Amino acid sequence: MEYFLQQLINGITLGAIYGLIAIGYTMVYGIIGMINFAHGEIYMIGAFIALGTILAIGPVGAGAVVLAILLALLVAMMLTATYGWMLERVAYRPLRGAPRLAALISAIGMSILLQNYVQLTQGARVKTLQPLVAGGFTLMEHDGFEVSLSYMQILIVVATIALMTIFTLVITRTALGRAQRACEQDSTMAALVGINVDRTIALTFVMGAALAAVAGLMVTLYYGVIDFFIGFVAGIKAFTAAVFGGIGSIPGAILGGLLIGLIEAFWSGYFSIEYKDVAAFSILVLVLLFRPTGLLGRPEVEKV
Repeated sequence: MEYFLQQLINGITLGAIYGLIAIGYTMVYGIIGMINFAHGEIYMIGAFIALGTILAIGPVGAGAVVLAILLALLVAMMLTATYGWMLERVAYRPLRGAPRLAALISAIGMSILLQNYVQLTQGARVKTLQPLVAGGFTLMEHDGFEVSLSYMQILIVVATIALMTIFTLVITRTALGRAQRACEQDSTMAALVGINVDRTIALTFVMGAALAAVAGLMVTLYYGVIDFFIGFVAGIKAFTAAVFGGIGSIPGAILGGLLIGLIEAFWSGYFSIEYKDVAAFSILVLVLLFRPTGLLGRPEVEKV
């Protein structure tokens, strides 16, 4: 029971990170109907910016750790959001009226470009960070095995729930959210009624990139190790989570991320860790066979 509970905590933490990244995929797809395959690299850039900011601040006392993390979060969100805006402006906006295959190729090209850009500027070696947030709670102990819940795990889960709530309220209760939903339904009609479609789509990319920066900071603080390739792996997992939960749905992205994280944690804990990705993708295929729109997705209604 103790081992099961520990894997449950680990899976929820990992799933929360996947969910944060998956929201960026699902928001962009919901507005323009295309997958931003460079989103994983945006998350990777956010992690590097956060790490660089923390290292630039230098050693801090226990009382200043919170301020250092908040400053790193602010800098990472602002600069990563700029990358997200440039990505939309360079790779997507010129191809908005082109066939979807052209935008897909452009996104894959930008993914490779950003990955190599970071490799050239930051080096191919792994970057490390000493733990800033240490400590936690021991929930139970039996036969020398402790079930622990760290402060960092609590921070990741709380931040994910808070951001999901905030972004859901933005989309459902604000003028920007109404503009986004209008562009999702029919961008041409949205433009005719006075909505700035270009600005709305650009802001969607900016919001998704800012969320990816939060995920990048959390991963840097949690694992303490990053490299230029983390965006590819996490991007594939987050895209899988978005499809699993129902791409286009923010709660679905979080749900999909949690499920992928739990599958990986339990499979790694009870079976061979080498096949954890196989298990996650196999369950995804089974779900899509019986529910093609994902767990919380809605079938698309064809406009005639």
